[in-house]
Amino acid sequence: MQPAGQPVPRKQLIVCADDFGLDVAVNEAVEAGCRDGILTCASLMVGAPAAADAVERARRLPTLRVGLHVVLVDGAPVLSPEQVPDLIGPDGRFDRRLVRAGFRFFFLPAVRRQLEREIRAQFEAFRATGLPLDHVNAHNHMHLHPTVAGLILRIGRAFGARAVRVPREPRAVIDAAEGRGGGAGQGGSRGFSPLDLWTGLLRRRLVAAGMEVNDNVFGLAWSGAMTEERVLSLVDRLPDGVSELYFHPATRRTPPLVRAMPDYRHADEFAALVSSEVRRRVEASGARLVSYADLVPAAAAAAVR
Repeated sequence: MQPAGQPVPRKQLIVCADDFGLDVAVNEAVEAGCRDGILTCASLMVGAPAAADAVERARRLPTLRVGLHVVLVDGAPVLSPEQVPDLIGPDGRFDRRLVRAGFRFFFLPAVRRQLEREIRAQFEAFRATGLPLDHVNAHNHMHLHPTVAGLILRIGRAFGARAVRVPREPRAVIDAAEGRGGGAGQGGSRGFSPLDLWTGLLRRRLVAAGMEVNDNVFGLAWSGAMTEERVLSLVDRLPDGVSELYFHPATRRTPPLVRAMPDYRHADEFAALVSSEVRRRVEASGARLVSYADLVPAAAAAAVR
C-alpha cells in the first residue's frame, strides 16, 4: 500500500499474467516472473488442469497477488456437465465462439441461471484456495458482456471482490510504440470504435459499484506477442494513472499450449517479464509497481479481511 501521507505516484503499473493454472509451464513462468522479474499479480483459472500447482506456488510467493480469471468461453466448467448443460457442447467445454455465447447469455433465461451458478462456483473455488482475492477479470474479456459483468459484481461482492480489470487500451500509445505517430494523451490514428463504448460502459458500472479499476491496459493489440522490444516501447510511453501490462507467459511451448494458442509467443513474453532491461526502464519511468490490492483504500481492505 502507499504509505500514509505520501503522494500517489503519477504513474502506477500493474504487471499481470493471465491463465495462471492452465499449464505447469505457465505456472513456472509466473513464479520466476515474480521472483526475478517485474510481475506483480496473476489471474487464476480455478478449473484449469494445473490450478492446484498454481495455488501451491502462489502460497510460497508472499509478494504475488492473485485474482480470479473467470472462464465462461473456451474452457471447461468447474461444475459438472449435468449442472450446466446449456453452457457446454458435446465435448464438455464452453463455446469457443464468443459472439454466439454472448447472445445466448443475454437472451436465454436458462443459460443465465446456469451462468450464475458457474460464476458462483468459480468464486467459491477461489475462496477455497485461501488466497486473498486481488482482482477479477474474465477469459477473453467476457466481463465486457453486461450480463456477465452484472453477475460478477453481484456475486463477487460476497467473496470480497474489490477490483476489476477494464480492458481499455489507448490506441494512441500503441501507434506511438509502433512508430506510427501519436503518443500518450494524444488522439492517435484510430477513431471511436465499438470496444470504446463497451469499455466505457463497464468502467462506469464498476466505479458506480465501488470497484477499483485501472485507467489503461496494454496487451490487447499484441496479445500473445508482448515481446521485450514492445514492452520497452510501452514502458517509455506509459500515460499517467494506473496502467496494466498483461501477459501470457510460459517457460516453454508444451503440446497443450500449442493446441490452445498456436500463434502465441509464450516464451518471448516470459523473457520480457524477467528482462533486466525492462526492469531498468520501469524504474527509470518513475512508475511504481503495484497490484490491484494496492489501489484499494486501507480501511476498505481491512473490512474484507
